Amino acid sequence: MAPDSSAPVAHGRAPKHPKSCHERALGLLAVRPRSRRELERRLLQARFDLDEVRDVLARLEGVGLVDDGAFARQYAEHRFRSRREGRRAVADGLRAAGISPELTEATVGEAPDDEEERALSLARSRVPRLAGLEPARAFTRLSSLLTRRGYAPELARRSARIALELSAGED
Repeated sequence: MAPDSSAPVAHGRAPKHPKSCHERALGLLAVRPRSRRELERRLLQARFDLDEVRDVLARLEGVGLVDDGAFARQYAEHRFRSRREGRRAVADGLRAAGISPELTEATVGEAPDDEEERALSLARSRVPRLAGLEPARAFTRLSSLLTRRGYAPELARRSARIALELSAGED
């Protein structure tokens, strides 16, 4: 059987998926919001032609389905509220999604000023999981978690100390 000549071809290879580039982009957006750069990467990985990908992304931007500003705000809101991450982790995630440094900085700059409350809330939610550990080990694990979630080391240590009800000399 001869290959389908109507399928889009990138660099002499047939795409991995029989859908059109536009259909594939809409399918990716149906799963979750994505930045322009994320969509571009995925479509190129699916072996669509670069010019076709750029055309599809421009059309989707034109109708508001691809909007890096809205994506960045929604991403940051989710990460700050649901995952209780710190500013650094949210900024790293936005950069990884292909959001420009300027937009990343502006989005993280609009974050609520409750960084200490989020860190303490996350720390307190994790204390029951550490119940069987000696205090020093629990402190280390909790402060490490907070640091990985994007909080400054001093804030992570202070929040862990408060959540574990330790005095400054006990950690």
